[in-house]
Amino acid sequence: MIDFSISPELAALAARTRKFVIDEIIPYERDPRLTQHGPTDALRQELVEKARAADLLSVQCPTTYGGKGLSHTEVAVVLEASGWSTLGPVAMNCAAPDEGNMYILSKICRPDQADRYLKPVVQGHQRSVFAMTEPEGAGSDPAQLKTEAVFDGTHFTINGLKWLITGANGAKTWIIMARVLPNAHGPDGPTLFVCEGGTPGIEIERVMNSMDRNYVEGHGVVRFNNLKLPADALLGEVGEAFRYAQMRLAPARMTHCMRWLGAAARAHKIAIDHARTRTAFGKPIGDHQGVSFLLAQNEIDLKVSRLLTWQTAWLMDNGVKGRHESSIAKSEISERLFQVTDRCVQILGGIGVTDETVVEMIYRDMRPFRLYDGPTEVHKFAIGRQLMRQGTEFEATPAANGLPIPFVRAAE
Repeated sequence: MIDFSISPELAALAARTRKFVIDEIIPYERDPRLTQHGPTDALRQELVEKARAADLLSVQCPTTYGGKGLSHTEVAVVLEASGWSTLGPVAMNCAAPDEGNMYILSKICRPDQADRYLKPVVQGHQRSVFAMTEPEGAGSDPAQLKTEAVFDGTHFTINGLKWLITGANGAKTWIIMARVLPNAHGPDGPTLFVCEGGTPGIEIERVMNSMDRNYVEGHGVVRFNNLKLPADALLGEVGEAFRYAQMRLAPARMTHCMRWLGAAARAHKIAIDHARTRTAFGKPIGDHQGVSFLLAQNEIDLKVSRLLTWQTAWLMDNGVKGRHESSIAKSEISERLFQVTDRCVQILGGIGVTDETVVEMIYRDMRPFRLYDGPTEVHKFAIGRQLMRQGTEFEATPAANGLPIPFVRAAE
């Protein structure tokens, strides 16, 4: 049985998070350091220190690393509150890509790697990147990975071109995906490596101009030019990159949904306030059916998105990997929340396309949500392929804790 009640402690944490974002973070939305390429490192560090002082830094992380050890469902409640400003997750160190990178590092890195690469990210002292996407290779289909790593028995030499590498400029912890070529010294195949930013051979060619500006230092084009890494730079095992990436994907898809739900809810509130005070033809525009129907559909979409987020988080809390369910959630929620924001622009009228309100920024930042961590069409393709493999029968599946979980394929 799914219990939608929230403990008093979690409710208090969410309320404290929302208040922190409103009081401390929203004033920075007009800061000149929020640039075309996102918040600068200097702005991020200032925001992080505010979250640290409020005891709201990296709350999603395990207690082992200084977080609050929240479940997926509890994270959903808190990250929605953090998303009330697009800078909220940046301040609280729960934004992409760091949040997903912290998750995967906590699962597979060695203790010495955790000390060197994970803990400083959790503590907010440095940022991380996940270098997978390529101009003519890996992206929605990581099997097209073209970046190569040659192993000589002691070192890996990596060559390749990546782009849309979020936060590359200034990041200190690098997770790199490359294909280890067949060699006489061991296994080959898609592999993850971890190293420090600034290592010779990592060349940031440029930062791409994009419509969104909520990711710290934007999205970089990166060339690996004879990047030489020692054998102990392996993250996990050779040939296991795709499996490790799947570990990261389902939770990362859902935390995107959680954060953007908060941003869409804020846009909706701004639209409601405007509809109550702006008049036309003798009454507030919200009293006109055309506008009231837009607001009503927003309310429906927010409710559905929240329920779908919580249900998927609950499944993961109860032992389900969530690949199929998170694809359903991410594809549906990204479409619904973008439509919510688009309606808010429409309700605001002319000022909706200006920076007189934050809705215009939320709209631009929200649009890529339909692409990041998998375009809607790719998720629907995966969902359909799963249906063709497994048929349409759903069974009650025992989870890791023995609870029956309905609506999950037995073969997951």
